[in-house]
Amino acid sequence: MTHDDENTPFQRRIRSFVLREGRMTPAQQRAFDEHWARFGLDYTGQVRDLDATFGRAAPRVLEIGFGNGEALAWASEHDLARDYVGVEVHGPGVGRLMNALAARDATNVRIYKHDAVEVLEHEIVPGSLAEVRIWFPDPWHKKRHNKRRLVQPAFVALLASRMAPGGLLHLATDWEAYAEHMRETMEAAPGWRNRVGPGQSAERPAWRVETHFERRGMRLGHGVWDFLYEWHGTTQV
Repeated sequence: MTHDDENTPFQRRIRSFVLREGRMTPAQQRAFDEHWARFGLDYTGQVRDLDATFGRAAPRVLEIGFGNGEALAWASEHDLARDYVGVEVHGPGVGRLMNALAARDATNVRIYKHDAVEVLEHEIVPGSLAEVRIWFPDPWHKKRHNKRRLVQPAFVALLASRMAPGGLLHLATDWEAYAEHMRETMEAAPGWRNRVGPGQSAERPAWRVETHFERRGMRLGHGVWDFLYEWHGTTQV
């Protein structure tokens, strides 16, 4: 759980999740037993050599909070030239994704079951990410909880330090108040350029499939906002 204590380190004050662990099915549990060694990345707190991990040098896409993995599985299958790193803390979703990856014998996906902030801070090489995707993060809709939202100036600055020149940050949400928060945060963040135009949201890109979660939100009358920001600042490596 998050404790927003100003005297604690950044990674302890801002988490990329709140753990609401659901019960795993037998198939999802088997995925950890049978497939973690192949697809899982154990957090070590040390910089990771992703070229060695994937056995090649390729552009890298990081998806934070991939949920049940539906979108990540589809994207990685249709974009074999790039490698995908997914970060999710909820066991059932991780297990489901690993089963999907094993079924198609995927080679370009690895998964962390850990907090994304710590992964970014300690395991991702500065200037190394071609793209970061944060799709439908927890909106923390109660005003007193807004400070817990993942997309905050300090976190955006951390992302910037890990982006390759011209790298893309793709945000999506179905919560209008969070969309406005994302827009305000990103438009004020130095070094980022809105691909569509200042302050503008984008049409859903072809590479983001419409998920079950998204369709459910739309049935409830939610809108959906996509934001595409390119990194054009200076990354300190």
